[in-house]
Order: sequence, then C-alpha cells, then structure tokens
Amino acid sequence: MAFGRKHDLLVVGERIRTARLLLRPWVLDDADAALAVYGSAEVSRWLSPAVERVPDIASMRVHLAGWMVECASLDSCQGRWAVALQETGEVVGGVTLLPLPPYEIDLQVGWQIAPKAWGNGYATEAGHAVAHYAFDAGLDEIFAVVRPQNVRGAATARRVGMEWVGVTEKYYDLTLEVYRLRRGDLDVPTLNVETRTESS
Repeated sequence: MAFGRKHDLLVVGERIRTARLLLRPWVLDDADAALAVYGSAEVSRWLSPAVERVPDIASMRVHLAGWMVECASLDSCQGRWAVALQETGEVVGGVTLLPLPPYEIDLQVGWQIAPKAWGNGYATEAGHAVAHYAFDAGLDEIFAVVRPQNVRGAATARRVGMEWVGVTEKYYDLTLEVYRLRRGDLDVPTLNVETRTESS
C-alpha cells in the first residue's frame, strides 16, 4: 500500500520501505551496526534512562534479543525497527513506536541514527514512515519527547510534521519537550507567508 503525495512508502508485513530506506525487524546479526548507534555517547546521552549506553557487542546482542521478544508481544502497529539503506542493506539506525511510561497510553515515535550517517535526513524519513504506518493502523495521534537541549531531535520532530505542544515531567521523571502529530496533519503543506512593507 502506498501513501502520501510525494512519498514512496510500501508496507509489507513488518517491513516498511521508503524512497531510500528499509525499516525491518532487528536480528541478532545486526549487533555490530546497532552498537554504532546505541553504543555511541552522542546518541545514548539523549536516550537515557529509556535506553542506557550499550558498552559492547555482547550487551548489544542481549538488547536485541530482548527487543525481539518485546516486539512479539506488542500491538500490531507498535515496534522497533532497524533502519537500513535500501541500496546497500547497511543498518544506519533504529526507529521505534512504543507506549510512553508510566501509563502506556500515549505512543511515542523515536529515531536513533549512527553519528556517521547524520545529515542525510534518515531520521526524518524513518519517523515520517512510521507515522504513516501508525495512522494507517488506526491511530489518531503520536508523540515525540525530546530533552530541551536536544536541538537535533527537536528539529527532526518538526521536519516529520510534529507540533510542539509544551513541556512536561510526566514521562521518565524528566523535563521533556512534547511534540504531537495528528492523523489529519500528516503531509499538510506548510504555508509560506510573505510579509511586504510598503514605503510611504
């Protein structure tokens, strides 16, 4: 099934294809590539306490095995996906759609990209794809939570089309900025308004 006016998106089972990416379930053989993401201090500093920095390959395999078990018990639209490049199959990150603690009612989209792959728009493309996936599954809204200092994460949320709705301490016992995307706001074009000043 394809979505969006300008977006190539195909969902087949648990796999989501975009113009450049394949979002697919994690496997244990992804441990090396996953460690480049979740073992990076530049990435993990924004994920704690939800995910602490992973110190080594053995620990990464334990995390992946746990994620695979977790995903088997989640509702159909929820999950964790490896973000791979379609052309090469290289795993460059991960994306999630998971319930937010403590009440596990709100669903959070999250993206984590290896620092070597930053600057290519992969987080935005993956987050946008998961949003389409969530809304096609019947959800009305999804959220992203970002630490106030995480300028890169906040910018990605806005590029996905999310709207800043405020600051909360509801999740993870942290002060977090909350972004929301509603089904009806996905792919709505931004209006560019020109302001002209006339001289007298």
